[in-house]
Amino acid sequence: MSRVAKNPVIIPSGVDVKIASGEIFVKGPLGSLKQRALESVVIEIEGSSVLCKAQDESIKANAMSGTMRALLANMVHGVSKGYEKKLTLVGVGYRAQGKGDSVSLSLGFSHPVEHKMPDGVKVETPTQTEIVVKGIDKQVVGQVAAEIRAYRRPEPYKGKGVRYADEVVILKETKKK
Repeated sequence: MSRVAKNPVIIPSGVDVKIASGEIFVKGPLGSLKQRALESVVIEIEGSSVLCKAQDESIKANAMSGTMRALLANMVHGVSKGYEKKLTLVGVGYRAQGKGDSVSLSLGFSHPVEHKMPDGVKVETPTQTEIVVKGIDKQVVGQVAAEIRAYRRPEPYKGKGVRYADEVVILKETKKK
């Protein structure tokens, strides 16, 4: 059995997990998520915990049981506490402004860049150089943050661009004559 899948997913109070017709439904105070269950994984709900077990002894089923357990744990955490990614803008004149379901970015281009948020994802701009992406689905929050960062990645000479708050950019030395 996978080492990850050996640990049960603890369901906090206020979160409801149901399995029906090959899909897992997780509902909590922040919203609800669903995930298709994998055929090679058996999911059992025991009291206030969920166990993911491999259906047979194959290597693929073993690996997928750990993957399913991690996805289920991310869903439970998302509907109970939520996820957030922080981005910072480094550069003269680089600004961000949240407008409802989109964010407007001034990144040194001749035009402002408008990025629309998908359903279930909110964006906040506490300051002009900070962006906070929040949501209940870990994968979608990470994807939106990566798309915003992709507009202007940090460059290696001055470090200008959009970067994650905890990202370390190693600066290169300029060429000497």
